[in-house]
Amino acid sequence: MLSPEEKPSPFQTRTSPTTKTFAIRTKPSLLSDSFLFAAGASVSLFLVWALSDSFNPTPDLSSFNSTPLKCAGSAQSTINLNLHPDPPTANFYDDPNLTYSFKNTIKNWDFKRQDWLRQHPEFTSVGHADRILLITGSQPSPCKNPIGDHLLFRLFKNKVDYCRINGYDIFYNNALLNPKMGHYWAKLPIIRAAMLAHPEIEWIWWVDSDASFTDMDFRLPLAKYKSHNLIVHGWPREIYERKSWVGLNAGVFLIRNCQWSMDFMDVWANMGPQSPEYEKWGEIQQSVMKNKRLPESDDQAALVYFLLEEKGKWGNKIYLESDFYFEGYWVEIVGTLANVTEKYRELERGVRRLRRRHAEKVSGYYGEIREEHMKGWGIGQGSLRRPFITHFVGCEPCSGTHNEIYTWESCREGMERALNFADDQVLRNFGFGREDLLDVGTVVPREYDFPA
Repeated sequence: MLSPEEKPSPFQTRTSPTTKTFAIRTKPSLLSDSFLFAAGASVSLFLVWALSDSFNPTPDLSSFNSTPLKCAGSAQSTINLNLHPDPPTANFYDDPNLTYSFKNTIKNWDFKRQDWLRQHPEFTSVGHADRILLITGSQPSPCKNPIGDHLLFRLFKNKVDYCRINGYDIFYNNALLNPKMGHYWAKLPIIRAAMLAHPEIEWIWWVDSDASFTDMDFRLPLAKYKSHNLIVHGWPREIYERKSWVGLNAGVFLIRNCQWSMDFMDVWANMGPQSPEYEKWGEIQQSVMKNKRLPESDDQAALVYFLLEEKGKWGNKIYLESDFYFEGYWVEIVGTLANVTEKYRELERGVRRLRRRHAEKVSGYYGEIREEHMKGWGIGQGSLRRPFITHFVGCEPCSGTHNEIYTWESCREGMERALNFADDQVLRNFGFGREDLLDVGTVVPREYDFPA
């Protein structure tokens, strides 16, 4: 945990050193029994084909449609850029009292959002309830650390890669929307504004700038959270029995775009530095959480407080995720990544289907096939599954004022390992890869049928 003297940079938080689990993939259910039967039959036949290790790696191209796609300039290449026209009918945007800040409360948001969606039915197709906007960011000024801006760039690229592969939107913010809400509180104003700016989005996913995706195929088990509005990495025993400040981590979380979230963020923000009772809340948090060392009120301690003191009001809609590395403590992870890579390659050597070249857009399908062969791999520290998100809490890549329990060399090397580990997964679909997780600049071509 951070010492009282350390000031986290904007958009970053703290973590628990007791993270213990790796990713498990959960599959959402289909919409109806009839559709389930039909889809199940089709999927079963498809998986029988997909999981077979005797497919022909060089299919007969003569059976393909011989009609070529047209390049730019042809009649078939015309694109309608105005994909989502806005009808003239009034909606919540026409309310002069609407504010994107915490100045005024938002009321009847569920109705207003639903009304907007009725005006824009193109956003209510199958799967709209899984639509995600990932938000991350950093401070407005250049980094003090000489390589800080480079590291933030690579960390952002990692998030862009993940979102592109998995079909999520992403927004990078480096403006303090409320100058009084700096450091770890800076995330709340942009999340609130994003809910209003994107009524088509069901989930806002906050990911700290110092966190890296390290499993590019894993997707959040959203069906698991259908009865909840806030998903955060945490451990019930640490919170309810030990009343620990680090019983959860507020650096990565999902929050649903709904009225509950609007109300919750209002009370959450009221513990922040813009509140006249800011100092009082810091004292209250320390009285409830004896291991809290930061004297001022912070967003993470506020979440623990709500679960402990106002569980009946908020707790039933907050899900503490501990079944996979929703955000994982980097010290536990980075030393295992080379072994994880070799374990996955060993699996691919035995399953030809997993070695098949494919388009990036269908990577998730091959991830599902891989999962069928990973049963029994286990979870937790020591497992050789890819960790979903690796969080470099305490490293402060931008300011360089890392936690004194680490060296800067260990932080930098850890980030390079994690980022190159993820980038190797990305480059695979472009025909290249990385052999050395500490060699940033060198990539090698991947031969046909790699890694056989």
